[in-house]
Amino acid sequence: MTVGTVLGRVHAEAWGRLLGGLIRSSGRPDLAEDALAEAFAQAAEQWDADGVPGNPAGWLATVARRRLLDAHRRERRQAAPQFRAAIAARQAGARTDPAPGEDADERLPLLFMATHPALAEEVRPALALRFVLGVPTETIARLFLVPAPTMAARLTRAKRRLTQTGVALAVPDADRWPERVDDVARAIYLAFTAGYAPGGDEVVRVADAGDAVRLAVLAADLLPGQPTLEALAALVQLHHARRDARAAADGSLVLLADQDRTRWRGAEIAAGLRRLTRLQPTDGYPEELRLQALIAAFHATAATAEQTDWAGIARCYRRLEDLTGSPVVRLNRAVAVGHAQGAAAGLALLRAAGERLPGNHRVALARAELLARDGRLDEARAAYREALAAGVQGAERRHIESRLGALDPAAGVKPPRLD
Repeated sequence: MTVGTVLGRVHAEAWGRLLGGLIRSSGRPDLAEDALAEAFAQAAEQWDADGVPGNPAGWLATVARRRLLDAHRRERRQAAPQFRAAIAARQAGARTDPAPGEDADERLPLLFMATHPALAEEVRPALALRFVLGVPTETIARLFLVPAPTMAARLTRAKRRLTQTGVALAVPDADRWPERVDDVARAIYLAFTAGYAPGGDEVVRVADAGDAVRLAVLAADLLPGQPTLEALAALVQLHHARRDARAAADGSLVLLADQDRTRWRGAEIAAGLRRLTRLQPTDGYPEELRLQALIAAFHATAATAEQTDWAGIARCYRRLEDLTGSPVVRLNRAVAVGHAQGAAAGLALLRAAGERLPGNHRVALARAELLARDGRLDEARAAYREALAAGVQGAERRHIESRLGALDPAAGVKPPRLD
């Protein structure tokens, strides 16, 4: 196994744990991230010459701690006496007792640490994704629908704010966890979403998505009675139960309507439904998650694609759009309405979403599907080409190309179905 392969595996499996430990001991995410990155860089050079150590993660942790200590020393030499005192106080007060759930998965308490209320609300989940779960900045940017440089700048500003204000970034006492539940849930859900929208040639990273499911279920079980966490666990369980049918043998995407439903995992669907049926309608983020879980349940319980309750799904999306005002929700609602009321009705709704998501290939793709369903094949071809022109790559590009190819009149293929 090459050094690059080992480092890639350690990064995927241990980055969040290593970084979280450094942040917890120092209270300084900016210095901790730099120290760990420098340790990985040193490993890439040194292991080529000396060989891979028996405990790669332990080696990286030791080197990163040394780098972090060096950074603190440099800063202390340069800083004012008051700031030196604040650093010393943070280190002296670092938490040493285990937090709830730490034995089961130490990243869970670290998620509550990373979602500090001193940070802007919109950046807390992004910081948790980067520092605790190790999600790349480019992936986080895609999840938040912003350019990668914009997200990098947000994370940098967040780290700078923590440093400048002297905020102690530490795992809060368990009785303060409920205050941060929504932010933690957002981070876990976005990590799950990253597993199902990884980019490149993969349709799904099952291990990454499954890891997020485990965190969601653990959080719900450790903090019973939290609607946000119960709804999140139900939602990801219902989605993840379909994982075996999402990709064909050649790795290509299989649309929901075409999936082999016998490969869906019934026990996991049942577990998600049990959680969902215990929840009552509410408002805010818990209701957003409950509605999304309800939509997933409509799909998961339909015996065939034709028996899907699209009218019920469209109603859920309507309520979800009222709550969020999200153009992405409008896009999904348009697809549902296209099934329930006809393609023309779906296209009418889609126009508003397109105005708020300029250049987004998913808008063009949804429009192409609706146009094909309405028999407007020339316009559908143009919309598929527009989606391809947006620069989408990998498995998703091949999927769009196959949909476009299915409209070739010489192939004698019927217009594709909406998924």
